[in-house]
Amino acid sequence: MNLKKSPSLKIEKIAGIDIGSNAVRLLVANVITENGSPARFSKSALVRVPIRLGADSFIKGEISEENKNRMIKAMKAFKLLMSVHGVSKSYACATSAMRDASNGVAVAQEIYEKSAVKINIIDGKKEAAIIFSTDLSTLIEKTKSYLYVDVGGGSTEITIFSKGKIINSKSFKIGTVRLLNKQKSFQHVWHSMEIWIKENAKNLKNIHLIGSGGNINKLFKMSGKAVGAPLSLAHIETQFQFLKQLTYEQRIQQLDLNPDRADVIIPATKIYLNAMKWSGAKKVYVPKIGLADGIVKSLYNGQL
Repeated sequence: MNLKKSPSLKIEKIAGIDIGSNAVRLLVANVITENGSPARFSKSALVRVPIRLGADSFIKGEISEENKNRMIKAMKAFKLLMSVHGVSKSYACATSAMRDASNGVAVAQEIYEKSAVKINIIDGKKEAAIIFSTDLSTLIEKTKSYLYVDVGGGSTEITIFSKGKIINSKSFKIGTVRLLNKQKSFQHVWHSMEIWIKENAKNLKNIHLIGSGGNINKLFKMSGKAVGAPLSLAHIETQFQFLKQLTYEQRIQQLDLNPDRADVIIPATKIYLNAMKWSGAKKVYVPKIGLADGIVKSLYNGQL
């Protein structure tokens, strides 16, 4: 049978590149429109490269020559993949690791010169705004309150929603790679995060958490829960204790975690757990959205 595309059907390929502290991701999405209906987005390809820029930036203060060269190779590869997919628009964002690196701007410039991929180094507020441009707004019920927590390698973005509106948001310099390396004391950051969450959540009833990031997605997958079902505070607490009891090697062998996930999943779980306790949330929803998804939606809507 010969299937023909409807004359009114339009399919566009848009790509988002998320350069984080623990990994670099390329998302190629299909944007499907027909007869003036709202655009539908579907994943065409997702490539993740484990380049841990945060290990350079948060310890040495700059991106190493080795990781700079790996980034150049990755961006050249991404450029080729986007060409093969027929991508019409693309946008690359770099977050905490390149933002904090003394040579971040210089590295971004060299990558552009050698790969033709322009990297935009963004701050925490812009990062949170891009992520919010995903389907997050459609998941929020007007009558409920939510604490949105996006845990990255170098920072954690937190946004409070109530009655369908953003009440407040803040970026904290605490993330999985920073905590893993333990080069600095983070007690003051933990304390300021606790105070901020408690202060902003104190008058909100029945608050729920919305978790974003690779680690909470992995925790959700490991739970075996149906898509859309929440994870309980008790489940997150149990998983945290279970993961801590295993060695790094056991987390790879027994839980089938990637080597660059097996170490950071513990500090990530601790951040989500503390956020739940401080806000009074008993459930966390995991819609599996991230910065790359937000880049694609923002790019399509002309916001980038």
